[in-house]
Amino acid sequence: MKRIATIAITCGLSFTAGIGVMWAQTQQQPSHREPQFENSQMEAHYSLVMPHQPLTFHRHDHARTIVALTDGVLKAVDKSGKVLHTYTWKKNHAYFYEKDPPGQMHADVNDTSKPIEVMVVELRGDDKK
Repeated sequence: MKRIATIAITCGLSFTAGIGVMWAQTQQQPSHREPQFENSQMEAHYSLVMPHQPLTFHRHDHARTIVALTDGVLKAVDKSGKVLHTYTWKKNHAYFYEKDPPGQMHADVNDTSKPIEVMVVELRGDDKK
């Protein structure tokens, strides 16, 4: 009986430690974009936007689909801090957005307390619109 209790406690501690390590790894990563693939028709990347760690300024020259991997509210702000868009995403839902206006740059800002994760697929060949 004592052996079963020891095994149960060890398993519980190991599980808790594993969850703690996974949480810490997510919390320590800076906001970033990771390319997934690129060809003549589209480009896909993963974005992680940590709380109060904006992504660097960028623009979307093509229409895109966002697939939310987490729930979240994200703001796109210009260099003066003006909010251009506020996006509210629900986990496992997809959203479509047109390309950005010419010359418009933005940073993605997460003012919440939880990381926001999305997959972005930009469609190429839509320049004739």
